[in-house]
Amino acid sequence: MYLTRFRLNTARMGARKLLSSPQRMHAAVLAGFPELTSASSGEGRVLWRVDRGAKAKAFLYVVSQERPDYTHLVEQAGWPTLEGGWETSDYTPFLEKLTAGDVWAFRLTANPVHKVRTCDGQEDTKTTPHITQHHQAEWLLQRQEKAGFRVVRKAAGDPHPDGEGERELLVHDQRRLEFRKKRGDKSSVSLSAVTFDGRLEVTDPETLRRTLIHGLGRAKAYGCGLMTLAPSESWSR
Repeated sequence: MYLTRFRLNTARMGARKLLSSPQRMHAAVLAGFPELTSASSGEGRVLWRVDRGAKAKAFLYVVSQERPDYTHLVEQAGWPTLEGGWETSDYTPFLEKLTAGDVWAFRLTANPVHKVRTCDGQEDTKTTPHITQHHQAEWLLQRQEKAGFRVVRKAAGDPHPDGEGERELLVHDQRRLEFRKKRGDKSSVSLSAVTFDGRLEVTDPETLRRTLIHGLGRAKAYGCGLMTLAPSESWSR
């Protein structure tokens, strides 16, 4: 497995078009794999996420089975005249060293949804996004054990000034995404994405490895589901 980091040049029209369309970004990500026949297999799948920072910085992260070539992306949305348009590292050694009890900072952009009946007597349920940060946090906490980790509890005596609970978890950057799959489609796809930052403890290394290469939740083709880890000391809020 490979982990790739690509800095988008947000001053370019090509980058702005990609950032405004999950459909276009997904196509651009997959175009980096000449032999790729499917975004998913039993050994992992192509996952991607865009992190937007201060001063118009935007980074594209990709997890994949094969090493990508993003020359086309540099020409479209990067800095073609500068060296090092993207960084790709072998992800497998990191995945293999995950150990139960390890604590890591994490970031996940996901599509937290639930199924509801919108009227009395309705037999079928409708997939609906969670709107509040409380329910979005609960969505993640309900899945943590099956995903191989546990979100760390705050230290005793922490005043919890924001009332977000007892976990080291921040829910932010909620975005409503709406787009058409194909030109001319009358109906559009809409989904809600939100970003989770926090610290986790590894409870089941093999299951967490699967989460990191297969993703968590729905809408994986549209920039949701990719969780990345960083040294625990980097977590702050």
